[in-house]
Amino acid sequence: MKKSDSTEGRPAAELIDERIAGLGDWRGEALGRMRRLIKEADPQVVETWKWMGTPVWEHDGILCTGESYKTAVKLTFAKGASLADPTGLFNASLDGNVRRAIDIHEGEAVDAAAFKALVRAAVALNASGAKARRAK
Repeated sequence: MKKSDSTEGRPAAELIDERIAGLGDWRGEALGRMRRLIKEADPQVVETWKWMGTPVWEHDGILCTGESYKTAVKLTFAKGASLADPTGLFNASLDGNVRRAIDIHEGEAVDAAAFKALVRAAVALNASGAKARRAK
């Protein structure tokens, strides 16, 4: 017997829509805005739903995940340590060897152009087939 709240067989885009709507506050607005920017930066991005309810954006591999917490929306780039970040968007998970994240708190705005450039760089890195390099 299937549970009525089962995610099995449902499109990831629908589940992400529900997550954004279900947040019902600034976090939903922030996650929705970042999702739009990801899609603008890479119209071929594929949305998936993994790890018991995490929105994931992929193109030749994982680009980033979008998680929501009580005080932040976190966008974690799978190979973030290998990406140039000239405007300093990465502000979390800076001590990791591979990943980097952007934490967005209530009232904060992320530079749209810089974020889209970061997404495009992540797409290019994945397309190149290069493995993420360890942060120095």
